Amino acid sequence: MRKWSVRMAVLCLVASFALVGSAIGKSKGSGGDKPLFASMSGKNEISATTGHRRAGDLDGTGRGTGPSAFLTDTTDRQLTKATSLVVDPPNGRVPIMPWAEERRNYKLAHIQDDWVNFTPWERCITRGVPGGIFPAGYGSGYQILQGPGYVAIVYEMIHEARVIPTDGRPHLGPSFRLWNGDSRGHWDGNTLVVDITGYNDKGSVATNIATQRVRAIPQSEALHVVERFTRVDENTINYDVVIEDPKVFTSSWKVAMPLHREPDYQLFEYACHEGNRAVPNTLSGGRAHDRTARVAKAQ
Repeated sequence: MRKWSVRMAVLCLVASFALVGSAIGKSKGSGGDKPLFASMSGKNEISATTGHRRAGDLDGTGRGTGPSAFLTDTTDRQLTKATSLVVDPPNGRVPIMPWAEERRNYKLAHIQDDWVNFTPWERCITRGVPGGIFPAGYGSGYQILQGPGYVAIVYEMIHEARVIPTDGRPHLGPSFRLWNGDSRGHWDGNTLVVDITGYNDKGSVATNIATQRVRAIPQSEALHVVERFTRVDENTINYDVVIEDPKVFTSSWKVAMPLHREPDYQLFEYACHEGNRAVPNTLSGGRAHDRTARVAKAQ
């Protein structure tokens, strides 16, 4: 059984849905299934105003800006020149319903009030599907394993494992509602098509800060996602995903990005809960603010 390593590096500088970061993966071809995943690689950072630039060399002098940050370093990595990873609608803007933006804005403005106002990522639950593949600033690696009747994706961030049956079994019944939905895969020529339904209404399509305007937008139980992984040559897979939720978005929208081979990438342990003080510190800061306000009011 053959084995590949995959890494993608994407930089999106402009538009309402800007994604920045890198990701990787591995896969195994198998006797009966199609060999989907080759390895991929890309390097070089792109500035909207100055063209090509190296990570850590902000002024172009080659002097650098400090110690190497290996988690976020994109030195010598070719990144996409797209101004938005959203390719449909053509303007690159996700068609979000006003009520969904209002709910997102309220939760983010009141993040110190209640733990339920945090995204599932900040609570160490999940980055979501397809959000887990959208590149972030660090820890966006994934390992892809392909065997008879299954494809599995292990995400570096939140250390999730997603199992995708490809043996033709039907989706789970409507009584099952999952954070990341219920994935079912099938082959369309050289493309792995993954259909995802059965979501709950507790998560978000995108969770991390790099997704900007789409971060923390709620999802409903009507969410339907279709991913396509297409191997176009030995070193490249094209990934695209169509997202449809008639209760949240006015129309469907599509993200597309290339995945490039980088065989020397390593996944690092992502210990989310251990030592993560973000949620308790934020909430305690809110309670301190409340005490200060009560004291001021009593005077």
